[in-house]
Amino acid sequence: QVQLVESGGGLVQPGGSLKLSCAGSRTIFSSVAMAWYRRTPGKEREFVARIAADGSTTYGDFVQGRFTISRDTSKNGVDLQMNSLRPEDTATYYCFTLGVWGQGTQVTVSS
Repeated sequence: QVQLVESGGGLVQPGGSLKLSCAGSRTIFSSVAMAWYRRTPGKEREFVARIAADGSTTYGDFVQGRFTISRDTSKNGVDLQMNSLRPEDTATYYCFTLGVWGQGTQVTVSS
């Protein structure tokens, strides 16, 4: 069964950091593009970051150098290092590849 499982979400204060992880059930995930999206209740799903098969990366405009996406081949997945978090980063974060979505991990930025 093709599966993506996110972890690493939680509660963090403004200005803090979190590292999200996405583990894939198939080794092919290590060689294809993978991405992170996020959703806040009442809003459309928003693109966060993507890493292509060649390792090149793209980010949503709001990231402004605060997040870094990277591969973790040991998990057949990707990580998302998030620094300088803001309250508006509060959302459920989802991993995505090859038409498959993870279940999401909640990130809450609040003092």
